[in-house]
Amino acid sequence: MTKSNISNWEKIGNIGILTLSNGKENYLIEPEFVKLTDLQKWTDDTELKGVIIRGLGRNFSAGASINDLINLARDNSQLSQKIEAGKQILDFIEDLNIPVVASINGVCFGGGLEIALACHMRIASENALFAFPETNLGLIPGLGGIYRITQLLGNHYVYELVLEADMLNATNAKEIGLIDYISETKDAFELSHFKIKNLTNDRSKEVICSAMQAIRNAETMNRVDALKIETELFCKLALKIKIHQQE
Repeated sequence: MTKSNISNWEKIGNIGILTLSNGKENYLIEPEFVKLTDLQKWTDDTELKGVIIRGLGRNFSAGASINDLINLARDNSQLSQKIEAGKQILDFIEDLNIPVVASINGVCFGGGLEIALACHMRIASENALFAFPETNLGLIPGLGGIYRITQLLGNHYVYELVLEADMLNATNAKEIGLIDYISETKDAFELSHFKIKNLTNDRSKEVICSAMQAIRNAETMNRVDALKIETELFCKLALKIKIHQQE
């Protein structure tokens, strides 16, 4: 296991596990919960087929504490730089060409929820709780959370989550589409590991990356360009199958 800021990294088979580790609530001392250079190095692994992000212990992450926010806000230019650095980390996670699953136990608030939203799939324990409490502190989510949750849900329930700082349990979160699955236990990791293994087992890294790229293109590109690249990816894979059969 290796450590970077408040995060630990380990591999189980061909799945990487990034664990947030900072006390009971796994508070984010600053937006850079992991060094981007470390994350890039860890995921630049030809054998790696997926990543699970989780919190150590009973909680995913309660986000930033008010004291940490006050300390960061003393220098506006430094705060802006740290926020941008945090956004770069979440953009990197979202743009990975392998699936990333958020395994969520307990509280998933503020910056913790923003981390979860950058993942491709969210799996929660039955006791998980979700909220953006920032407006109660005179703030708004600052790491791309408003953008990502609006992209995910449209306008459905976003105003209540962001402006009213509504707290959702796992059942409510599943009903509105915030999470994908609910574990029947208090620990979502077993189901998260099972799901990501199902996504990646018996599939080559190239097939996984091609599928992830095509899905992302469908979300971000116009139809003509997305379909053109999809065809190119398909033909590249088909050619490899043909060559393999001829060997």
